[in-house]
Amino acid sequence: MISIGDYVTRKSYNNDIVFEVIEIEGKECYLKGVDVRLMADAPIGDLTICDRSKPNDDFFPSLDMNLDRNEYFYLPGKILHIDGDKSYLNRCMDFYKKNNVLAYGKNIKESEIYKELPKYLNQYNPDILIITGHDAYHKNRDKNNSEFKNSENFCKAVSVARKYEKSSDKLIIIAGACQSDYEELIKAGATFASSPKKINIHALDPAIIATSLSLLDRSEEADLLTLLSKTKYGKDGIGGLRCKGTMYVGYPRNEV
Repeated sequence: MISIGDYVTRKSYNNDIVFEVIEIEGKECYLKGVDVRLMADAPIGDLTICDRSKPNDDFFPSLDMNLDRNEYFYLPGKILHIDGDKSYLNRCMDFYKKNNVLAYGKNIKESEIYKELPKYLNQYNPDILIITGHDAYHKNRDKNNSEFKNSENFCKAVSVARKYEKSSDKLIIIAGACQSDYEELIKAGATFASSPKKINIHALDPAIIATSLSLLDRSEEADLLTLLSKTKYGKDGIGGLRCKGTMYVGYPRNEV
């Protein structure tokens, strides 16, 4: 018997992704990816209950660098993370805390992000902005005659952010979710976006990119291949533009 809260996989997709059942209507179940940013629905008969504990993100190594704190002090770049999914946002916020970077998180519905964004950009003045949540690619277009569920909403938000700050050197934007329209997000002004191969991305992938850039010296250019390889699916899941880090390094360190 399938119940809300169960962890399940779909037989028709060779049980490739673990979902949590979030709603049941009749014989139809509504699902949310446990690790990937994906919403789906499936008939109860297509689901198999699987053994799965609560999500554990410890398999992602800490990105906090071994800094020489005896002489220098370090100010990592500030992150503003806007997420359409509260549970994924909380996981990302835990990741930032683990890596000792300053991040502010806001849970806003994807279609409302572009409206709310100016307020939070002015409030926090971030070095790095994440715009993410849920998305999906429909090969035959959905009921709204769109190939993507939320890419247009993400593009609107990116455009708003670029009106606030035109330079990627001053505001790095990481945008998109599972199967998002990579090309359009980059055209709209994103520095990094998903998904070049229209695949699913891990819940932490945007946070991994942001944290890595937050801990990279402002004078250093990020190695794109190395940076993207830190994410779960590498360059197939997220791509982007060359950019520099956002961390200030100072001297001397004040001993208190």
